[in-house]
Amino acid sequence: MAQAARKRTERPMPRVLVVKDVWRLTPNMIRVVFAGPELDGFPSGRDGGNCKLMIPENGETKEHFVERLSSGPPPVRRTYTVRKFDAFTHELSIDFVAHGDEGPASRWASSVRAGGFLGFAGPSEPKFIDFDADWYLVAADPSAIPVAAVALEAMPRDSKGVAIFEITSALDRQEIDAPAGIKIHWLVHSDPHKASTRQEDLIKAIEWPQGRVKTCIAGESAVIRSLRDFLINEKQVPREDTYISGYWKIGLIEDQHQKAKRGGAD
Repeated sequence: MAQAARKRTERPMPRVLVVKDVWRLTPNMIRVVFAGPELDGFPSGRDGGNCKLMIPENGETKEHFVERLSSGPPPVRRTYTVRKFDAFTHELSIDFVAHGDEGPASRWASSVRAGGFLGFAGPSEPKFIDFDADWYLVAADPSAIPVAAVALEAMPRDSKGVAIFEITSALDRQEIDAPAGIKIHWLVHSDPHKASTRQEDLIKAIEWPQGRVKTCIAGESAVIRSLRDFLINEKQVPREDTYISGYWKIGLIEDQHQKAKRGGAD
């Protein structure tokens, strides 16, 4: 117990980031750009890494929020992906799925303007960094488009493979600088609260290539569980070549989903 308490006290204070700009990237995706001296020392090479965002209450002052970060009660935390950090301009971009007031992070992103703030911890190292395969399979629902887009943009320009994005509306297509040899499919699933098999159906219909395959797949946990079984047990893709992660689960908030994952569920 004492050791756990000591680790908590040794954890560095989160950064309090200030919003420079915010806009609708698509009807259902919001891009928030942070800038300022709070980003001094931010590590490079972390695009696609996870971070923890601490969300202020509506109308909360920055001074009160900073006090809560150090003394509690702690703000709501949510896991997000570093979409891009520009070391030259010191600007950090994070994309938020816009689903109204259903969640604290979406609610914050939908209403925030320049000068707004939140807490930030991280980022982790990106999970998908070794581009040494013959063929790549990338798949994501809206929650995972940032990590998938980072992977595609980092690939060698002669890479080959397939990318599958499941989006809420046809207007949610994004410009992604993927290699010409990556065939991109955009699948529309208008109600993310209902289970969808569209990604899985398409992946199972693909003519499987020869050579080494690597995957970057993330999204709703039930979809991920089924795809993991297909890739590892049917297609015999080695686990070390299979990045596949459940980011959320229908019917659960993030805290509940993380607890379920720690308990062994996807």
